[in-house]
Amino acid sequence: MGAWELLLVGVVLLLGLCGVLVPGVPGSWLVWAGVAWWALEDTSGLAWFVLVGATVVMLLSQAVRWMLPPRRPRESGATPRMAVFAGVGALLGFGLIPVIGAIPGFMAGIYLSERLRLGRHREARAALRTAMRSGGWSVLTELFACLLVTMTWLCAVIWG
Repeated sequence: MGAWELLLVGVVLLLGLCGVLVPGVPGSWLVWAGVAWWALEDTSGLAWFVLVGATVVMLLSQAVRWMLPPRRPRESGATPRMAVFAGVGALLGFGLIPVIGAIPGFMAGIYLSERLRLGRHREARAALRTAMRSGGWSVLTELFACLLVTMTWLCAVIWG
């Protein structure tokens, strides 16, 4: 697979990661489709292993999301700004503390967004709790799975 094709796969994966934070966009399916595209073009054993692993992770993520309460972002007062802060926080957390750092990073992003909007610690903490109860865990589960698959793909491309 050429450099331009790898770049396009990376763009699809990035769009999928952003799509997780936008209601109605199938972000996890875009991430999986990008990995599948790469695996179908690069037919090495590692590529197929990554594709099978991505499929398992995405299916587990969907199973966990079905067990969580449904998303209700309007009730929590979720805004696009909050989604951006949460996504950037999860990405930074994932990079700073590999893999598990996405969870505190996601929550810190929501807290920071609400702290800037509301101005007080108590209200921001209450808004974080409300956001997580009304669908934040569902978004976090999907985002975590997509980050895990994307980083696995990136490691396979760089070191594989």
